[in-house]
Amino acid sequence: MNDSRKKAFKALGIDPNRKTILCLDGGGIRGIFTLQLLKKVEEIAGIPCHELFDMVSGTSTGGIIAGLIASGKSAVEIEDLYIRLVTKVFKRRGILANRKLNPPLYDKINYRQALSDILGNTTLKDVCAKTDTDLLITAKDVAAGEETFFTCFCDEGEYSGTYKDVLLRAVMEATMSAPTYFSPLERFVDGGTTTYNNPTLSAIMEAVYYGPEKKYDLSKLCVFSFGTGTTIEFIEPKGIKNPDGPDVLFWLDVVMRESSQDASKMQSNLIRSEIIPELDFRRFQISLDENTLEKIPDKNISQLNMEADWLSELKNEDLKGIELDDVSKFDLMKAIGEAVVEYIMNDPKGGKFKKDLVDENKKELLVTAFGKIDRIKEQMSDPDWLDNFES
Repeated sequence: MNDSRKKAFKALGIDPNRKTILCLDGGGIRGIFTLQLLKKVEEIAGIPCHELFDMVSGTSTGGIIAGLIASGKSAVEIEDLYIRLVTKVFKRRGILANRKLNPPLYDKINYRQALSDILGNTTLKDVCAKTDTDLLITAKDVAAGEETFFTCFCDEGEYSGTYKDVLLRAVMEATMSAPTYFSPLERFVDGGTTTYNNPTLSAIMEAVYYGPEKKYDLSKLCVFSFGTGTTIEFIEPKGIKNPDGPDVLFWLDVVMRESSQDASKMQSNLIRSEIIPELDFRRFQISLDENTLEKIPDKNISQLNMEADWLSELKNEDLKGIELDDVSKFDLMKAIGEAVVEYIMNDPKGGKFKKDLVDENKKELLVTAFGKIDRIKEQMSDPDWLDNFES
């Protein structure tokens, strides 16, 4: 390990005997939130992510960022590219294009050209050889009914991975091909449609069990996992039984959105349960609701042309359903990311990204949870309530 990397590990409180893995969630335009955190990590470390992390992994927008990191880009450089990509990727397919009635909503012409301009025809192996960084990007193979992990591992000049010779830009298109937003890339759709929108477990599994022998030891890993902001639906019980609009569309949206978020939480909870006791796991996520925003430093957002002038004035309605293509909320997500950076840096117990962002009970500090435990216990224990509830 060179001196600059030793200093980076010390600044971030990482055991120098550990291998480091970076995991980046999907979330469309909300990836700008992640980039604010990564910029600060690089500032603290004094080196770019591709020098800090032995392996980078990502899904969808996280896959795009991971691919750019592996190709040698710093977080600041990626942010500049990201802003350019966002202005190009959401090109409406036509005036009649509609996610539900005439999908997909967008075409990929500009996005594909932009990736070609940035990456050319480099392969996964090419970028891994350039930066000596292992890479994993996920996509869903609908034809085979399985998740595909596009990986490349480097080990002392030797390279492995079933898809190490495929084009990086092809993989980066596959991982962001979200159904109804974009057409599939032949058999592939967005990796975020599966349980691996948060790629943490897939990265650990691939590194330890399918990577180069003895390179990654499960007991000697430090894993940084970054979310993109989770949108939690707070729906009154009567609103669940009789939702606004067509029931089918309501439930399709709920299933697609909530199942992915539940899978992400399950992964984090599994790791935090100490089923992998020696793993150094650091997850940074926020739920997009007014209760959580009260916990982070307030920021002036009057320049964003929203009804609120400060983050603290935002209501749940302002934050509800920030979709992957909601470009109007791009600058808001950047501002929230900057505020979370301040929160992390000022946390006396784990400032400078030195610990998992949880309390003493391993509950996420910046993710709101509302559970009506007493109400549920009373209702579900009452035969009369059950027998008289409309079937």
